Formats: sequence, structure tokens, C-alpha cells
Amino acid sequence: MGNSILDIGVSGLLTAQSQLQTTSHNISNASTPGYNRQRVVVESNFAQATTAGFVGRGVHTTTVQRIYSQFLVSQSLQVQTQSQSLESNYTQIKQLDNMFAEPTSGLSPTLQKFFSAVQDVITNPSVTPSRQTLLSGAEALVSRFKDMDQRMSQIREGVDTQITSSIDEINSLASQIAEVNQQILLVEGAAGGQPANDMLDQRDELISQLSQLINVDVVRQNDGRLNVFAGSSVALVVGSQASSLQAIPHPDDPSMLTVGIKSGDRTIRLPESHITGGSLGGILSFRSVTLDGVQNGLGRIALTLAQTFNEQHQLGMDLNGDIGEEFFAVSSPKVVSTLTNDPASTVTAEIDDVKALTTSNYRFSFDGTNYTLTRLSDNSSVSSAAAPSNATPLTMDGVSITAATINANERFLIQPTVNGARDIAVNIKDTTKIAAAGPNRTNAAVSNTGTGTISAGTVNSLPLDPNLQEPLTITFHTPYDGQFDVTGTGAGLPAANQVYTAGEDISFNGFTVQIDGSPAAGDVFTISPNSSGSSDSRNMLLLGNLQTANLLENDSASFQSAYAQIVSQIGNKTRELEVTSKAQANLLAQTKESIQSISGVNLDEEAANLLRFQQAFQASSKIIEISNTLFDSILRIG
Repeated sequence: MGNSILDIGVSGLLTAQSQLQTTSHNISNASTPGYNRQRVVVESNFAQATTAGFVGRGVHTTTVQRIYSQFLVSQSLQVQTQSQSLESNYTQIKQLDNMFAEPTSGLSPTLQKFFSAVQDVITNPSVTPSRQTLLSGAEALVSRFKDMDQRMSQIREGVDTQITSSIDEINSLASQIAEVNQQILLVEGAAGGQPANDMLDQRDELISQLSQLINVDVVRQNDGRLNVFAGSSVALVVGSQASSLQAIPHPDDPSMLTVGIKSGDRTIRLPESHITGGSLGGILSFRSVTLDGVQNGLGRIALTLAQTFNEQHQLGMDLNGDIGEEFFAVSSPKVVSTLTNDPASTVTAEIDDVKALTTSNYRFSFDGTNYTLTRLSDNSSVSSAAAPSNATPLTMDGVSITAATINANERFLIQPTVNGARDIAVNIKDTTKIAAAGPNRTNAAVSNTGTGTISAGTVNSLPLDPNLQEPLTITFHTPYDGQFDVTGTGAGLPAANQVYTAGEDISFNGFTVQIDGSPAAGDVFTISPNSSGSSDSRNMLLLGNLQTANLLENDSASFQSAYAQIVSQIGNKTRELEVTSKAQANLLAQTKESIQSISGVNLDEEAANLLRFQQAFQASSKIIEISNTLFDSILRIG
């Protein structure tokens, strides 16, 4: 009897000791990241059968249980990876929002000042300070374009840096998870399958940290080890083996980094569309969805401004009597050869219509049969079985492929506008070379007897007619029959018996005028070279009109409205990410609170348990003491 009581007391003592140890362990790890509270699971020993019934034989510990909710943890991983993705994206786009929305240093005020200087030259075409102000305004505008583009390039470099650092962290965490996997397998095997709770917490915490960097899926093996997959079924950890991610040059654009996974001696690129979560997914999304479009959009404005201003400036005459030169330097489309292409393969791309340009990049490819130009924003494409040439270009959205030496299954990345803001520059440094005047003057003879008037005239679009400044004479028939003759040097001249319609265009030698009113018999109108442009601002007036003209997006947007659209898109996306990021952070906090309510350590509860298990320990000690007393009494009787 004494031995039975002793056994019961010892079992209670050992059990209470385990409970005290576990409770103490909980208390000491109350602030440990990823720790799940533990509890001792006890069972009653099998009772001893007697004639008087079954007599209890004490208690034993079956296991130390980790209080853990797989459902909540899985939910937390998903919420966390999305939260980090949104936060990372928001942090990046906030930089763009601050730069573009700044009312004093953004592009809008600089653009306004430039065209104000154009208006000043219109008012004072011969005044040197006004002309110098125009050149200074142009330099300031160019500088603003370049500064904004440089800032975006710096942000792009920062993205590459973050990609590299994120991949390093992912690889480190994956290696640690694989190592802990192996340790758990060995330790639990040595313990007869008992759970290695602290190691399990350590592994879960590593997986939680990994989910902050990239979206993960976790699959449990039969032996208790976890397989961890990133993105879309990319195996990062399989049992005790960890894969290695690498930051590699993007095959379509080696100037930027992307993500690859090492497989043997090869590194396989992971499609960025498959990496949708974590801070890595956030910065990749920012670059492809926002940064590329914004930089292309700013480049498009710079490119269109430079090209259209040049075209009009070249239709005017400067103070030296020369036809205007290109006012701005204009960038060409950036053509990038894919890494797998033959180095000898080349493609030539040109912009033939700046008004049709989009903010998208394009892919030019050859499958062995057809040459295809694809708009990457929506994958729309045009194809041709014939190789592109100057005579038969392959054209889409104002971009033309005019030459291609390319092998089957090769491709090129075409970026029409990406360098528009970077490469814009002011070509003219001499104020006298500003072509404010028109190259020709029109005049009505003082001897005219009719009421006809002739317009100042405009120069036709480029290329200039070589006979542009050749004198022309328009003479109405005598007797008057509603017709006139045009004499002079040039194509189609002399031109006799031209039918007169008031206000209708009369175009010769690349110059167009209109005559209104009622000319009389013998009335003469002349077009002659402009001998001096000092008091003439006709061409500068046309240059000033470019400010409000709809020259972008197929004549639907002006420079200011196109820029305002970029600002609006960035602002709206920033607000959207700010709201959704906060909402996701709140959801994450709620999920973690739910986990803590189940798995977290409550110090008040643990303190109560400590007292309770202490009392059990003391009671079990008393049982042992009584058992010893009884045993001694029996020995004395004997």
C-alpha cells in the first residue's frame, strides 16, 4: 500500500514539476517573437483492479502541447504578404507623388514660364533681352525634364538595390528553414515523435519573415518537414534542401534586374507576374505598373514638345535672314537587344508621328515567318511577312521599324519615349537664330481698285520647298472673269486661269495664302522674301499656339493636360495604395490579435497557473511524505 501511495505521489510530483517548468518557460518567452504558449497534457494512469473496485494509480504526462492555430497562421501569412506588398509599393510611389505634385518645382510652372517667354518675344521680336529670356526659359525647361528623369532613374536604381537585398534575405531565410527542418526531423525522431515545440516556433517565425519578402505556400511532408513554395509553385525549400534565388539582368532589358532561380548550372528567370506578394512583389509591381509608364509619359511630353516646336521653328526665319534650325535636340527610340540574340542582329526604329505615341514599350520579333511589332501594354500587334525597310516599314502608334537584321525566334525591346526627357536639349545659343519671323511677306499693290485683301501667309509643313522664298505675283484677269494668273519660279509655275474663291487656300512653293473680298480687274498681289525679320513675330505666334494645342494622344491632349493626367494618375494610385495599405495593415493587426488570443502568453493566467501547479507540487510532496511514514510504521510492526 505504501509503495502504491508513493508511486502516486511521485507521478503527481513529476507531473507538477513538468507543469511548473512549462509555465515558467511560457513566462520567460512572453516577449519572444513567434513563440506559442505551451501546456502539459496529462492523463490518468490505468487504475489497478481489486476486489473492492478499481484503485487509481496516479497521473502521467503524455506530451507538451503547443497552442497553435494552423488556420489563423495560414491566414496571417497571406494577409502579411499582401500588406508588405502594398506597403512597399506605396513607399516607392510616394516618391513620385511628391515630385510630380509639387506646385512650385513640378513641370507645370516651368512649362508655363517657357511659353510666357515665347509670348514676350511675340510682343518684342527684335528685343535681345526678350530673346535671351526665351533661351533661358528653354534651358530651365530642359533642366527640369532632365532633373525629373534623373530622379526616376535613381528610383529605378533603388529598386534594383532592393531586389538584390530582398533576394539575399530570401536565400538566407530559406537556408535556415531547411536547416531547422532537418533538426526537427532528427530531434523528434530521437524523442519518439514528440513535438519539438520551440523548433517548430522557430521555423514558423522564419516562414513568417519570408512571407514579408515574397508570397509563400507551405506544404507539410509526412515526416513533419515543410516544403515552402514562392510565387507560383517555385520551390524554395524541399525538405532539408533550399533553392537559391538570384538577381539577374532582365533578358529583354539587361539594364535592369529581375529574379531568377538557380537550377544546377543554369539560372531560370521567374516571370515577374508570378511574384505578387511581399516587399519584393511590391517593388516589382511598382516598377512595371507605375515607374515605367510615368517615365515614358514624361519622355513623351518632352519628345512631343521638342519635335513639334522644332517643326514650326524650321518654318520661320531668324534675324540673320536664315531659315530656322532645330530649336531642341530630340531623342531617338531606345532599341534593346535580348540577351539571347545574335550580337550581329540589329533593328532600326524611328518615330514618324509624335502625336500617335503612347506610353507603352513595344516588342519586335521574328518567328521565322512573320515580323511582329507588339504593344506590351495590351499585347496588341501588327505583323508583316516582309522584312521592314524604309520603303515598307512596320508601323504602330507612330513608331516605325525601318530596318531589321534579325534571326528566327529573336526579339528586341523598343522604348520610343523612355529617353525623351533625358536627351532633350537646347540647340540654339545665339539669340539672333531664334526664328520668330515668317520667311515671306505678302503685299497688295497700291494701285488695286478692288476690295481684295491678302493674308500674311503660312509655310507648309516640312520638308521646305526649295523655292519657298522665290517671288510670286498673283494678277487678276482684265476684264475680270473670276480668275487669276500666278507667275514666278517653282513647281507648277506659271499657273494660268486659276479660279478665285474668297478665302480659299492658294499654295505655291510650299507657302499658302488666302485672298478675301472682291478683287477687281488687274489687281495684283505679291509674295516676296522677308528682307528683315526684326519686327516680325508671325512664326513665334504660331510657336506660342503650341502651348494650348492638342498635340498628344492623337490630338486629344495638350502638354499641360498630358502632364496633369500623369500627376492625377500618380496621385490616385498613391491614395489608393495608402488606403488599401492601411486597411491591410489593420486586417493584419486583427489577425495577429486573434493568434495572440489563442497562442499568446497571458502573464496573469500563467501566474495563476504557477500558483496552482506549485500547490499540486507541494501536495504531491506531502503524499510522498505520508507514504514514507506509513512504510516506516509497517516496518516497525514487523
